[in-house]
Amino acid sequence: MEETLLKIKEVRKHFGGVYAVNGVSLNIKGGGIWGLVGPNGSGKTTLFNTILGLHRPDEGAIYFNGKRINNLAPHQIYTLGLVNAFQIPRLFHKLSILDNMLLAARGHQGDRLLNSLFLRKNWQEQEVELADKAMKILESLELDHLALSPAGELSGGQRKLLEVGRGLMASPTLLLLDEPAAGVNPNLGKKIFEGINDLSRDGLSFFIIEHRLEILFDFAHWVYVMDKGKIVVEGKPEEVLEDPTFYQVYLGE
Repeated sequence: MEETLLKIKEVRKHFGGVYAVNGVSLNIKGGGIWGLVGPNGSGKTTLFNTILGLHRPDEGAIYFNGKRINNLAPHQIYTLGLVNAFQIPRLFHKLSILDNMLLAARGHQGDRLLNSLFLRKNWQEQEVELADKAMKILESLELDHLALSPAGELSGGQRKLLEVGRGLMASPTLLLLDEPAAGVNPNLGKKIFEGINDLSRDGLSFFIIEHRLEILFDFAHWVYVMDKGKIVVEGKPEEVLEDPTFYQVYLGE
């Protein structure tokens, strides 16, 4: 396992008098799958949004690759390689699926005025490479046959898959996924996680919120359990499943 990528120290975020995140500390390292589970309303998505700069923490600090990021804008955090796929897909519905993928890529050379005018060959070659990459990702998600269809024509599960694909398209160092297996059948959900697992072996790190525990626990090597804004249990999946607190807070037993 590589050194720490994401370090969260005593982060708190409240809305009015309610702490959605209440003193969370955790570490995410390179080349692994890290799970975040807990009952609805436990603060998981708020924690993700705080990491991504969509919310500013009221207390605490967040570091990515040793750089403090909790005062950065979301696009600045994205540029550093910390990328997410939203729980509710945020797609360009009138654009094709392929165009949605291409827009998610970082570092388009053609976006720069001088490059677009004088280095046309370079950015055209990059566009071809990005299109090839996008099609390979879409194939792994079983969406390649729909590449030229408008994203708005996809089913709910397919939109979720496309959002995951867009996250991968950004070539992240750490990819945050909010319920990637939600709304898809169990076989496809498992296939998504098999692909995630292959990418993690190549050095990409994943931090995943997932309610489909039967899938997540087969692939995650470390799981954080969140309840009422706090991390209450952490460990390997088998250790978490042996902890009575897990059943008390997550299953209500």
